[in-house]
Amino acid sequence: MGLFDRFRGRARLRRPSGDTARTGSTTVRGSDRADEQHLRTFVTSRRGVEGFVEPRTAVSDVTLLLVAHDGEWTRRRVPSVQWAHQFCNKHQVPSYDAAVVGVPARMREYNRRKKTGEI
Repeated sequence: MGLFDRFRGRARLRRPSGDTARTGSTTVRGSDRADEQHLRTFVTSRRGVEGFVEPRTAVSDVTLLLVAHDGEWTRRRVPSVQWAHQFCNKHQVPSYDAAVVGVPARMREYNRRKKTGEI
C-alpha cells in the first residue's frame, strides 16, 4: 500500500492467484507444459542450438530464447532463470544470460533473410 492510498480509500491490490502475474498495468501469462514441450521439440530437431535466458521485464516473464546454427529461433516463457539454465544443461545446450551477451547476429540475419523472402 502506498503512503497516500490510505487517504484515498483505495483497496490494496493483491497478486492474482493461478498462473498469471500482474506487472504494472498488464497481466502476464505464466509458462506451461506446452511451452516446455515446444522448447524440447526445438532442441531435439535442430542442430547447433544455444540458449539465451532473458530476464523478467515489465511486460514479459522470464523467457528462454533458443537459436539454431542457421539463426532459426524460438522464444517461450519459463518458470525461472534457474529452470532455463537447468533445461539447457539437461539437453546439452550452452546457455547464456541475454542481458549480458545479447542475442547472436545469426538470429538477426535469419530475420532479415526471412523478411526478404530468401528463406
